[in-house]
Amino acid sequence: MAGNFLPAAKLTASGRPVLDSGEVECSLLSTVDLHSEDLSAFPLLKSGLLILTTHRLLWLSSDSNTPTAVYIPLSTIQHIFSTKKSIKSMFHSPRIRFQVSTTPEGHVSEKGLKSLVITLILRGKTDIDSFLGKFWDAWRGRAWETSGSATESGLGSGSGEGSESLALKVPVVGVSGILRKEQEMWESTDKSLQDAFQDLNALMSKAKEMVVLAERMRLKLLSGSNNQTGETNDDDMGTKEEMQDWLLSVGIASPVTKESAGALYHQQLSRQLADFVKKPLERAGGMINLIDIYCLFNRARGTELISPDDLRQACSLWEKFDTPVMLRKFDSGVMVIQNKTHSDDEVFSRIRSLVLKPDATRTGISASDAAMTLGVAPAMAKEYLLAAEGKGFLCRDVSSDGFRFYINLFPEISPDDRYFVKDHGIYSMWISAVSFS
Repeated sequence: MAGNFLPAAKLTASGRPVLDSGEVECSLLSTVDLHSEDLSAFPLLKSGLLILTTHRLLWLSSDSNTPTAVYIPLSTIQHIFSTKKSIKSMFHSPRIRFQVSTTPEGHVSEKGLKSLVITLILRGKTDIDSFLGKFWDAWRGRAWETSGSATESGLGSGSGEGSESLALKVPVVGVSGILRKEQEMWESTDKSLQDAFQDLNALMSKAKEMVVLAERMRLKLLSGSNNQTGETNDDDMGTKEEMQDWLLSVGIASPVTKESAGALYHQQLSRQLADFVKKPLERAGGMINLIDIYCLFNRARGTELISPDDLRQACSLWEKFDTPVMLRKFDSGVMVIQNKTHSDDEVFSRIRSLVLKPDATRTGISASDAAMTLGVAPAMAKEYLLAAEGKGFLCRDVSSDGFRFYINLFPEISPDDRYFVKDHGIYSMWISAVSFS
Protein backbone atom coordinates (compact mmCIF):
# COMPACT_ATOMS: atom_id res chain seq x y z
CA MET A 1 0.00 0.00 0.00
CA ALA A 2 2.75 2.48 0.93
CA GLY A 3 4.65 1.60 -2.25
CA ASN A 4 1.89 3.22 -4.33
CA PHE A 5 2.78 6.63 -2.91
CA LEU A 6 6.37 6.42 -1.60
CA PRO A 7 9.43 4.75 -3.17
CA ALA A 8 10.73 1.63 -1.42
CA ALA A 9 14.06 1.76 0.41
CA LYS A 10 16.66 -1.02 0.24
CA LEU A 11 17.81 -2.56 3.53
CA THR A 12 20.85 -4.59 4.53
CA ALA A 13 20.65 -8.04 6.11
CA SER A 14 20.62 -6.45 9.57
CA GLY A 15 17.85 -3.98 8.74
CA ARG A 16 20.00 -0.91 8.12
CA PRO A 17 19.20 1.31 5.09
CA VAL A 18 21.52 1.08 2.10
CA LEU A 19 22.86 4.62 1.66
CA ASP A 20 23.59 6.21 -1.70
CA SER A 21 26.98 7.53 -2.74
CA GLY A 22 27.94 10.44 -0.49
CA GLU A 23 24.82 10.09 1.67
CA VAL A 24 25.31 10.57 5.43
CA GLU A 25 22.89 10.08 8.32
CA CYS A 26 21.99 13.22 10.26
CA SER A 27 19.43 12.16 12.88
CA LEU A 28 17.27 9.21 14.00
CA LEU A 29 13.92 9.21 15.79
CA SER A 30 11.84 6.30 17.09
CA THR A 31 8.03 5.82 17.23
CA VAL A 32 7.21 8.28 14.47
CA ASP A 33 3.92 8.28 12.53
CA LEU A 34 3.79 9.40 8.91
CA HIS A 35 0.55 10.26 7.10
CA SER A 36 -1.18 12.89 4.98
CA GLU A 37 -4.51 14.55 5.72
CA ASP A 38 -4.83 15.90 2.17
CA LEU A 39 -5.12 12.48 0.52
CA SER A 40 -7.49 9.96 2.09
CA ALA A 41 -5.93 7.01 0.23
CA PHE A 42 -2.48 7.81 1.64
CA PRO A 43 -1.51 5.04 4.14
CA LEU A 44 -1.07 5.72 7.84
CA LEU A 45 2.41 4.54 8.81
CA LYS A 46 2.55 4.17 12.59
CA SER A 47 5.34 3.84 15.16
CA GLY A 48 8.30 3.50 12.84
CA LEU A 49 11.94 4.53 12.83
CA LEU A 50 12.60 7.84 11.07
CA ILE A 51 16.09 8.39 9.64
CA LEU A 52 17.09 11.78 8.28
CA THR A 53 20.02 11.78 5.85
CA THR A 54 21.56 14.39 3.62
CA HIS A 55 19.55 12.99 0.69
CA ARG A 56 16.37 11.39 2.03
CA LEU A 57 13.87 11.02 4.83
CA LEU A 58 13.50 7.28 5.49
CA TRP A 59 10.75 5.54 7.45
CA LEU A 60 11.27 1.92 8.63
CA SER A 61 8.54 -0.10 10.29
CA SER A 62 9.19 -1.62 13.71
CA ASP A 63 7.01 -4.68 12.97
CA SER A 64 9.24 -7.57 11.86
CA ASN A 65 6.24 -9.56 10.57
CA THR A 66 5.29 -6.94 7.98
CA PRO A 67 8.51 -5.03 7.22
CA THR A 68 8.04 -1.74 5.40
CA ALA A 69 10.82 0.60 4.31
CA VAL A 70 9.99 3.73 2.32
CA TYR A 71 11.62 7.11 1.85
CA ILE A 72 10.92 10.67 0.73
CA PRO A 73 13.68 12.32 -1.34
CA LEU A 74 14.58 15.73 0.05
CA SER A 75 14.65 16.98 -3.53
CA THR A 76 10.86 16.53 -3.69
CA ILE A 77 10.21 18.79 -0.69
CA GLN A 78 8.88 22.18 -1.71
CA HIS A 79 8.37 23.76 1.70
CA ILE A 80 8.82 22.97 5.41
CA PHE A 81 6.21 24.58 7.64
CA SER A 82 7.31 26.15 10.89
CA THR A 83 5.88 24.68 14.09
CA LYS A 84 3.18 26.68 15.80
CA LYS A 85 3.30 26.71 19.59
CA SER A 86 -0.08 27.03 21.23
CA ILE A 87 -1.95 25.78 24.26
CA LYS A 88 -3.39 22.95 22.15
CA SER A 89 0.07 21.82 21.05
CA MET A 90 1.06 21.27 24.68
CA PHE A 91 -1.40 18.37 25.01
CA HIS A 92 -0.59 16.33 21.89
CA SER A 93 2.52 14.90 20.26
CA PRO A 94 4.74 17.30 18.30
CA ARG A 95 4.06 17.51 14.59
CA ILE A 96 6.21 18.50 11.62
CA ARG A 97 4.48 19.33 8.34
CA PHE A 98 6.12 19.72 4.94
CA GLN A 99 4.94 19.91 1.34
CA VAL A 100 6.18 17.55 -1.39
CA SER A 101 5.63 17.35 -5.13
CA THR A 102 3.57 14.40 -6.40
CA THR A 103 2.19 12.96 -9.61
CA PRO A 104 -1.55 13.23 -10.33
CA GLU A 105 -1.91 9.72 -8.83
CA GLY A 106 -0.31 10.86 -5.55
CA HIS A 107 3.12 9.22 -5.97
CA VAL A 108 5.92 11.35 -4.51
CA SER A 109 8.14 12.46 -7.38
CA GLU A 110 10.62 15.25 -8.03
CA LYS A 111 8.96 16.00 -11.38
CA GLY A 112 5.43 15.92 -9.97
CA LEU A 113 2.99 18.63 -10.99
CA LYS A 114 0.84 18.48 -7.87
CA SER A 115 1.67 18.99 -4.19
CA LEU A 116 0.84 17.10 -1.01
CA VAL A 117 1.29 18.00 2.65
CA ILE A 118 2.79 15.19 4.77
CA THR A 119 2.74 15.20 8.56
CA LEU A 120 5.25 13.59 10.93
CA ILE A 121 3.95 12.83 14.42
CA LEU A 122 6.80 12.42 16.92
CA ARG A 123 5.46 10.20 19.71
CA GLY A 124 8.79 9.45 21.35
CA LYS A 125 10.78 11.65 23.69
CA THR A 126 12.75 13.96 21.43
CA ASP A 127 13.83 17.56 20.98
CA ILE A 128 11.64 18.71 18.09
CA ASP A 129 13.55 21.98 17.67
CA SER A 130 16.85 20.15 17.28
CA PHE A 131 15.45 17.71 14.73
CA LEU A 132 13.66 20.48 12.84
CA GLY A 133 16.92 22.43 12.65
CA LYS A 134 18.75 19.43 11.20
CA PHE A 135 15.84 18.90 8.80
CA TRP A 136 16.14 22.47 7.56
CA ASP A 137 19.94 22.22 7.23
CA ALA A 138 19.76 18.97 5.24
CA TRP A 139 17.10 20.37 2.91
CA ARG A 140 18.87 23.66 2.35
CA GLY A 141 22.26 21.97 1.98
CA ARG A 142 21.09 20.15 -1.19
CA ALA A 143 23.89 17.62 -0.84
CA TRP A 144 22.32 15.45 -3.54
CA GLU A 145 23.22 17.94 -6.26
CA THR A 146 26.16 19.98 -4.99
CA SER A 147 29.81 18.94 -5.21
CA GLY A 148 33.15 20.64 -5.11
CA SER A 149 32.06 23.16 -2.49
CA ALA A 150 35.41 22.82 -0.74
CA THR A 151 37.30 24.19 -3.75
CA GLU A 152 34.95 27.12 -4.04
CA SER A 153 35.30 27.93 -0.36
CA GLY A 154 39.09 27.85 -0.72
CA LEU A 155 38.96 30.36 -3.59
CA GLY A 156 36.62 32.55 -1.61
CA SER A 157 39.01 32.77 1.32
CA GLY A 158 41.86 33.83 -0.96
CA SER A 159 39.87 36.71 -2.46
CA GLY A 160 38.99 37.90 1.05
CA GLU A 161 42.64 38.21 1.97
CA GLY A 162 43.35 40.23 -1.16
CA SER A 163 40.57 42.73 -0.41
CA GLU A 164 41.79 43.08 3.15
CA SER A 165 45.30 43.96 2.02
CA LEU A 166 43.90 46.92 0.01
CA ALA A 167 42.03 48.36 3.00
CA LEU A 168 43.26 51.66 4.44
CA LYS A 169 44.66 51.57 7.95
CA VAL A 170 43.01 54.10 10.28
CA PRO A 171 45.42 55.46 12.89
CA VAL A 172 44.80 54.42 16.48
CA VAL A 173 43.98 57.63 18.39
CA GLY A 174 42.33 57.94 21.81
CA VAL A 175 39.67 55.68 23.33
CA SER A 176 37.80 55.29 20.02
CA GLY A 177 40.99 54.12 18.34
CA ILE A 178 41.59 51.51 21.04
CA LEU A 179 37.99 50.27 20.70
CA ARG A 180 38.37 50.17 16.92
CA LYS A 181 41.58 48.13 17.26
CA GLU A 182 39.85 45.68 19.64
CA GLN A 183 36.99 45.36 17.15
CA GLU A 184 39.48 44.63 14.34
CA MET A 185 41.15 41.96 16.48
CA TRP A 186 37.80 40.29 17.20
CA GLU A 187 36.86 40.39 13.51
CA SER A 188 40.25 38.90 12.56
CA THR A 189 39.85 36.12 15.14
CA ASP A 190 36.31 35.40 13.96
CA LYS A 191 37.49 35.24 10.34
CA SER A 192 40.31 32.87 11.28
CA LEU A 193 37.84 30.59 13.05
CA GLN A 194 35.52 30.63 10.05
CA ASP A 195 38.39 29.78 7.70
CA ALA A 196 39.48 26.98 10.00
CA PHE A 197 35.99 25.46 10.08
CA GLN A 198 35.71 25.84 6.30
CA ASP A 199 38.97 23.92 5.92
CA LEU A 200 37.68 21.27 8.34
CA ASN A 201 34.43 20.92 6.39
CA ALA A 202 36.42 20.69 3.17
CA LEU A 203 38.61 17.98 4.67
CA MET A 204 35.55 16.03 5.85
CA SER A 205 33.90 16.29 2.43
CA LYS A 206 37.11 15.14 0.75
CA ALA A 207 37.35 12.24 3.19
CA LYS A 208 33.83 11.14 2.24
CA GLU A 209 34.78 11.37 -1.44
CA MET A 210 37.86 9.21 -0.77
CA VAL A 211 35.69 6.57 0.93
CA VAL A 212 33.38 6.46 -2.09
CA LEU A 213 36.37 6.28 -4.44
CA ALA A 214 37.91 3.45 -2.42
CA GLU A 215 34.65 1.50 -2.56
CA ARG A 216 34.53 1.88 -6.35
CA MET A 217 38.13 0.71 -6.67
CA ARG A 218 37.42 -2.29 -4.47
CA LEU A 219 34.42 -3.31 -6.56
CA LYS A 220 36.48 -2.90 -9.71
CA LEU A 221 39.22 -5.11 -8.28
CA LEU A 222 36.68 -7.74 -7.29
CA SER A 223 35.07 -7.73 -10.74
CA GLY A 224 38.52 -7.92 -12.34
CA SER A 225 39.54 -10.88 -10.19
CA ASN A 226 36.36 -12.75 -11.13
CA ASN A 227 36.88 -12.21 -14.86
CA GLN A 228 40.61 -12.87 -14.96
CA THR A 229 42.12 -15.97 -16.50
CA GLY A 230 44.47 -18.43 -14.89
CA GLU A 231 47.55 -16.72 -16.38
CA THR A 232 47.88 -14.34 -13.40
CA ASN A 233 50.73 -15.32 -11.11
CA ASP A 234 50.63 -15.60 -7.32
CA ASP A 235 52.48 -12.28 -6.76
CA ASP A 236 49.84 -10.31 -8.67
CA MET A 237 47.07 -12.08 -6.80
CA GLY A 238 48.73 -11.33 -3.47
CA THR A 239 49.08 -7.66 -4.40
CA LYS A 240 45.40 -7.42 -5.35
CA GLU A 241 44.28 -9.08 -2.12
CA GLU A 242 46.49 -6.73 -0.11
CA MET A 243 45.03 -3.69 -1.88
CA GLN A 244 41.52 -4.97 -1.22
CA ASP A 245 42.40 -5.17 2.49
CA TRP A 246 43.61 -1.57 2.43
CA LEU A 247 40.49 -0.35 0.68
CA LEU A 248 38.21 -2.24 3.06
CA SER A 249 39.78 -0.43 6.02
CA VAL A 250 39.57 3.08 4.53
CA GLY A 251 36.40 3.93 6.40
CA ILE A 252 32.64 3.83 6.84
CA ALA A 253 30.92 6.60 4.89
CA SER A 254 28.23 7.26 7.54
CA PRO A 255 29.16 5.85 10.97
CA VAL A 256 26.44 5.73 13.61
CA THR A 257 27.14 8.28 16.35
CA LYS A 258 25.50 9.19 19.64
CA GLU A 259 24.75 12.65 18.28
CA SER A 260 22.81 11.38 15.25
CA ALA A 261 21.19 8.26 16.76
CA GLY A 262 20.48 9.51 20.28
CA ALA A 263 18.67 6.85 22.34
CA LEU A 264 18.87 4.43 19.41
CA TYR A 265 22.68 4.55 19.38
CA HIS A 266 23.44 0.99 20.50
CA GLN A 267 20.61 -0.49 18.45
CA GLN A 268 21.76 1.14 15.21
CA LEU A 269 25.42 0.52 16.06
CA SER A 270 24.59 -3.17 16.45
CA ARG A 271 22.99 -3.30 13.01
CA GLN A 272 25.84 -1.41 11.36
CA LEU A 273 28.39 -3.69 13.04
CA ALA A 274 26.53 -6.76 11.76
CA ASP A 275 26.85 -5.44 8.22
CA PHE A 276 30.51 -4.54 8.70
CA VAL A 277 31.74 -7.90 10.04
CA LYS A 278 30.52 -9.95 7.07
CA LYS A 279 33.58 -9.29 4.91
CA PRO A 280 36.17 -9.84 7.69
CA LEU A 281 34.37 -13.06 8.64
CA GLU A 282 34.59 -14.34 5.07
CA ARG A 283 38.36 -13.80 5.06
CA ALA A 284 38.77 -15.33 8.54
CA GLY A 285 36.88 -18.53 7.79
CA GLY A 286 33.62 -17.74 9.59
CA MET A 287 34.99 -16.77 13.01
CA ILE A 288 37.06 -13.82 14.24
CA ASN A 289 38.29 -12.60 17.60
CA LEU A 290 36.34 -9.77 19.24
CA ILE A 291 39.56 -7.78 19.78
CA ASP A 292 40.39 -7.94 16.06
CA ILE A 293 36.93 -6.68 15.15
CA TYR A 294 37.28 -3.86 17.66
CA CYS A 295 40.48 -2.69 15.94
CA LEU A 296 39.09 -3.07 12.41
CA PHE A 297 35.79 -1.37 13.22
CA ASN A 298 37.40 1.60 14.96
CA ARG A 299 39.91 2.00 12.15
CA ALA A 300 37.03 2.09 9.66
CA ARG A 301 35.10 4.66 11.75
CA GLY A 302 38.00 7.14 11.68
CA THR A 303 37.56 9.78 14.39
CA GLU A 304 34.19 8.41 15.60
CA LEU A 305 35.75 5.79 17.90
CA ILE A 306 33.70 3.53 20.15
CA SER A 307 34.58 2.04 23.53
CA PRO A 308 34.95 -1.70 24.23
CA ASP A 309 31.74 -1.57 26.28
CA ASP A 310 29.85 -0.10 23.33
CA LEU A 311 31.14 -2.90 21.11
CA ARG A 312 30.19 -5.63 23.55
CA GLN A 313 26.74 -4.13 24.12
CA ALA A 314 26.20 -3.85 20.36
CA CYS A 315 27.15 -7.51 19.90
CA SER A 316 24.83 -8.61 22.71
CA LEU A 317 21.87 -6.98 20.92
CA TRP A 318 22.23 -9.38 17.98
CA GLU A 319 20.09 -11.89 19.87
CA LYS A 320 17.10 -9.55 19.50
CA PHE A 321 17.64 -8.95 15.77
CA ASP A 322 17.52 -11.39 12.90
CA THR A 323 21.19 -10.99 11.96
CA PRO A 324 23.38 -13.63 10.27
CA VAL A 325 26.13 -13.25 12.90
CA MET A 326 26.34 -13.99 16.62
CA LEU A 327 28.58 -13.46 19.65
CA ARG A 328 30.14 -16.61 21.11
CA LYS A 329 32.05 -17.10 24.33
CA PHE A 330 34.40 -20.07 24.80
CA ASP A 331 34.85 -21.86 28.11
CA SER A 332 38.19 -20.08 28.55
CA GLY A 333 36.44 -16.70 28.41
CA VAL A 334 37.59 -15.72 24.92
CA MET A 335 34.82 -13.96 22.99
CA VAL A 336 34.52 -14.27 19.21
CA ILE A 337 32.12 -13.29 16.45
CA GLN A 338 30.99 -16.00 14.08
CA ASN A 339 28.42 -16.69 11.39
CA LYS A 340 25.30 -18.52 12.50
CA THR A 341 25.95 -21.03 9.72
CA HIS A 342 29.43 -21.76 11.04
CA SER A 343 29.81 -25.38 12.18
CA ASP A 344 32.47 -26.70 14.55
CA ASP A 345 32.07 -30.22 13.16
CA GLU A 346 33.84 -29.28 9.95
CA VAL A 347 36.70 -27.73 11.93
CA PHE A 348 36.94 -30.79 14.18
CA SER A 349 37.12 -33.00 11.09
CA ARG A 350 40.09 -31.03 9.75
CA ILE A 351 41.79 -31.16 13.14
CA ARG A 352 41.21 -34.90 13.33
CA SER A 353 42.79 -35.44 9.91
CA LEU A 354 45.78 -33.38 11.08
CA VAL A 355 46.41 -35.29 14.32
CA LEU A 356 46.06 -38.66 12.54
CA LYS A 357 49.14 -38.00 10.41
CA PRO A 358 52.10 -40.29 11.29
CA ASP A 359 54.26 -37.46 12.63
CA ALA A 360 51.41 -36.02 14.70
CA THR A 361 50.65 -39.38 16.35
CA ARG A 362 54.17 -39.36 17.80
CA THR A 363 54.84 -35.69 18.57
CA GLY A 364 51.33 -34.23 18.70
CA ILE A 365 50.32 -30.84 17.34
CA SER A 366 50.51 -27.33 18.73
CA ALA A 367 48.24 -24.35 18.31
CA SER A 368 50.60 -23.03 15.62
CA ASP A 369 50.27 -26.26 13.63
CA ALA A 370 46.51 -26.11 13.81
CA ALA A 371 46.55 -22.39 12.90
CA MET A 372 48.45 -23.14 9.67
CA THR A 373 45.98 -25.88 8.74
CA LEU A 374 42.81 -23.95 9.63
CA GLY A 375 44.03 -20.59 8.37
CA VAL A 376 43.26 -18.76 11.62
CA ALA A 377 45.25 -17.03 14.35
CA PRO A 378 47.08 -19.25 16.87
CA ALA A 379 44.88 -17.96 19.70
CA MET A 380 41.76 -19.03 17.80
CA ALA A 381 43.35 -22.36 16.89
CA LYS A 382 44.04 -23.04 20.57
CA GLU A 383 40.37 -22.43 21.38
CA TYR A 384 39.39 -24.91 18.68
CA LEU A 385 41.79 -27.50 20.11
CA LEU A 386 40.44 -27.03 23.62
CA ALA A 387 36.89 -27.33 22.30
CA ALA A 388 37.84 -30.55 20.48
CA GLU A 389 39.33 -31.83 23.73
CA GLY A 390 36.09 -31.05 25.51
CA LYS A 391 34.24 -33.11 22.89
CA GLY A 392 36.55 -36.05 23.55
CA PHE A 393 38.33 -35.96 20.19
CA LEU A 394 41.73 -34.91 21.56
CA CYS A 395 43.84 -35.16 24.67
CA ARG A 396 46.68 -32.85 25.67
CA ASP A 397 50.07 -32.91 27.25
CA VAL A 398 51.32 -29.86 29.17
CA SER A 399 55.09 -29.44 29.47
CA SER A 400 57.71 -26.72 29.48
CA ASP A 401 57.32 -26.54 25.70
CA GLY A 402 53.65 -25.66 26.05
CA PHE A 403 50.51 -27.50 24.99
CA ARG A 404 50.71 -30.54 22.70
CA PHE A 405 47.50 -32.17 21.52
CA TYR A 406 47.15 -35.84 20.53
CA ILE A 407 44.37 -37.97 19.15
CA ASN A 408 42.24 -39.53 21.84
CA LEU A 409 42.87 -43.28 21.43
CA PHE A 410 40.14 -44.28 23.82
CA PRO A 411 37.02 -42.47 22.64
CA GLU A 412 34.91 -45.59 22.98
CA ILE A 413 35.52 -46.09 26.70
CA SER A 414 32.26 -45.92 28.58
CA PRO A 415 32.27 -43.41 31.47
CA ASP A 416 30.42 -46.01 33.58
CA ASP A 417 32.88 -48.84 32.88
CA ARG A 418 36.45 -47.71 32.18
CA TYR A 419 37.65 -51.28 31.57
CA PHE A 420 35.22 -51.92 28.71
CA VAL A 421 36.39 -50.86 25.22
CA LYS A 422 34.08 -51.24 22.24
CA ASP A 423 36.63 -50.94 19.45
CA HIS A 424 40.39 -51.59 19.58
CA GLY A 425 41.17 -50.53 16.00
CA ILE A 426 42.57 -47.07 16.76
CA TYR A 427 44.39 -48.39 19.82
CA SER A 428 46.10 -51.07 17.73
CA MET A 429 47.09 -48.47 15.15
CA TRP A 430 48.70 -46.36 17.87
CA ILE A 431 50.57 -49.40 19.28
CA SER A 432 51.97 -50.21 15.86
CA ALA A 433 52.98 -46.58 15.31
CA VAL A 434 54.81 -46.46 18.64
CA SER A 435 56.54 -49.79 18.07
CA PHE A 436 58.03 -48.61 14.76
CA SER A 437 59.17 -45.26 16.12
